[in-house]
Amino acid sequence: MEILSMEGWYVLLRWFHVLAGITWIGILYYFNFLQTPFFGTELGGQAKSAMTRGLVPNALWWFRWGAMFTFITGVLILLTKLGHDGVGLGSGYMTLILTGALMGTLMWANVWFVIWPAQQVVIANAERVASGGEADPAAAGRAARAGLAWRTNTLFSIPMLFFMVAAANFPTLVMGLNTAVYWIIALVLILGVEVNCLVGTGQPRQKMLSTVSGTIHTGLVLTIALYLAMSVL
Repeated sequence: MEILSMEGWYVLLRWFHVLAGITWIGILYYFNFLQTPFFGTELGGQAKSAMTRGLVPNALWWFRWGAMFTFITGVLILLTKLGHDGVGLGSGYMTLILTGALMGTLMWANVWFVIWPAQQVVIANAERVASGGEADPAAAGRAARAGLAWRTNTLFSIPMLFFMVAAANFPTLVMGLNTAVYWIIALVLILGVEVNCLVGTGQPRQKMLSTVSGTIHTGLVLTIALYLAMSVL
């Protein structure tokens, strides 16, 4: 059967990868573009506790497992490419796909090791307050930490998707590329954004992520910076 061939296996992996990715990024955009601004309104403030206890846990389940299956299938796709197609790590395809994969991996790590632990504290606090208990003084700080990681993931998603698409559709972008110099620049830019996410909230440099438009614009700037580094070098 064709579906059991190597090509069929690859198609299935890509299918599950895209399906899981749509689930993950779709909910990421919901949290950032819809839910968070709504919570800042008068009506949203009134509904925040009920939504945090009812809707948010369900949304976070799909969110974190969408991230997990996107990550796992992405790793399997890369291993399939390396093992079956003989695509080398230094090839143009791998340079493009690994640029996106690096950001995707950081996004996955932010989901499981920053956002989810912080949101567990926030949800538990909402439940405690709703039942008449005392508020957890750590909850506000953890919510801010999760919010910064959410916006950082939204920022990363913009260049990540560009380079994932470019790997299959824009191979000439990496012709003659000085790979070593490119990766030095790319790592400085990408890891710099991630470090900004992990340090204490409220820093002046984090102001760019305080709004939806600022987050989108910063994501576009990172995309352009990586594109120029790749095309010029």
